[in-house]
Amino acid sequence: METTAQQLLITSQHIVFMTGAGVSTPSGIPDYRSKNGLYTGHHNAEYYLSHAFLTENPGGFYDYLKSNLYYPDAQPNVIHEKMAALTRQDRASVITQNIDNLYNVADTRHLVEFHGNLYQIYCTKCGQSVAWQDYLKSPYHASDHGYLRPNVVLYDEGIAQTNVERAVAALQRADLVVICGTSFRVYPFAGLIDYRNPRAKVMAINEEPLKLPFDFTMVQQNAVDFFKDVSVS
Repeated sequence: METTAQQLLITSQHIVFMTGAGVSTPSGIPDYRSKNGLYTGHHNAEYYLSHAFLTENPGGFYDYLKSNLYYPDAQPNVIHEKMAALTRQDRASVITQNIDNLYNVADTRHLVEFHGNLYQIYCTKCGQSVAWQDYLKSPYHASDHGYLRPNVVLYDEGIAQTNVERAVAALQRADLVVICGTSFRVYPFAGLIDYRNPRAKVMAINEEPLKLPFDFTMVQQNAVDFFKDVSVS
């Protein structure tokens, strides 16, 4: 039986999903800040994921990313799939903090990867795109020996302006904003909510309750269980 929150999702025409690592944990990708998250096991994780570390120790940066962030065998789960289906109906957009590529694997349209994508690799010397499979074999471009890196936003780097603009434009059109799988404490991502259509309803789907400074519907539930019951046909 559909809940009121699920009915709201089904009847809205301009949904914006704002998502974080909790969307991908059911696919076997660890999150960052939970009890067993990446940042808990590596106390210097934010430094290891910084532009400063990349500059000072490119070999160490590469080893850390390869060992801790890449899960090439991971597959989208029901959350990705239902959100993606709604985007293919031109009823939804996704703004995600996730860099794991699973929304692309799920054939998501109207997608803003706010922090970039681990599987989009380029050469810092010539700018050419390189297959991620090649990157996982070596951090150096075979053709010119330039250093390769993923197109992700590291600590002490800025968000791409086009991603900010696309995210704001989607939120200004929204009639419903759904926050899912995120603590919603990372900025500037969390600050995007201030640019939403003032008439848009806001709903959060999260196992841990969120505290937000405006009226919203809190669905304290496992997102997998919630989206299993969402009809997108």
